[in-house]
Amino acid sequence: MASTPDGDRRTRVHVVSDVHGNARDLARAGQGADALICLGDLVLFLDYADHSRGIFPDLFGVENADRIVELRTARRFEEARAFQSRLWAGIGEDRAGAIEKAVRKQYAEMFAAFPAPTYATYGNVDIPTLWQEYAGPGTTVLDGERVEIGGRIFGFVGGGLRTPMRTPYEISDEEYAAKIEAVGEVDVLCTHIPPEVPELVYDTVARRFERGSRALLDAIHRTRPRYALFGHVHQPLVRRMRIGATECVNVGHFAAGGRPWALEW
Repeated sequence: MASTPDGDRRTRVHVVSDVHGNARDLARAGQGADALICLGDLVLFLDYADHSRGIFPDLFGVENADRIVELRTARRFEEARAFQSRLWAGIGEDRAGAIEKAVRKQYAEMFAAFPAPTYATYGNVDIPTLWQEYAGPGTTVLDGERVEIGGRIFGFVGGGLRTPMRTPYEISDEEYAAKIEAVGEVDVLCTHIPPEVPELVYDTVARRFERGSRALLDAIHRTRPRYALFGHVHQPLVRRMRIGATECVNVGHFAAGGRPWALEW
């Protein structure tokens, strides 16, 4: 904890989301803070800004990555799935096994970069069943759970809601709402996805609305946390806004920016 000029002790936490393979900056993200909070999406399957990076181009090459981005950006999801199926058939390799091998390699690097203490929850592209294998003693994984940091109560809800993208950790609206309910009243509500507010869920580069949570928005109105922190939308129309008594903050696309968002009290 940091000291103020009058001798009071203050707490500072750094918050990151959408790390997507940026282990270099992640290793520095906790410097100067009492704790690091990670809101998920550690895996880099495909970098939409640089199609040469990620699991997909490693397996199938940049030209095929260009094509899958083109199809997804045009929201031609059925064509994208059919295209991927043909690619997998062409290499003759077990899809699940190849992806898990690549994800494990990324997770080993990401979790080794976490400082102690780190409090983390899953993003929609993460694979929760693998996290406990890589989380060291200084990393606490939370999902639908609470923890006290510096005298304040933080609640964590990971994952995303179901979309045509079919990323690994998408769950039903009902399951997500149950986790929000389990967290209850907290000082800081930490999630991967934002509340369902148009300005917070619209991505200005992808030019589409991502999925936010109505249950999360209802909980913000009902329980009035001091902060609601989230990521998921990489280039939001609005990064920060108040909903009643709550300051809602998109903490940023860490893969691109490499800098954590800071909260101090």
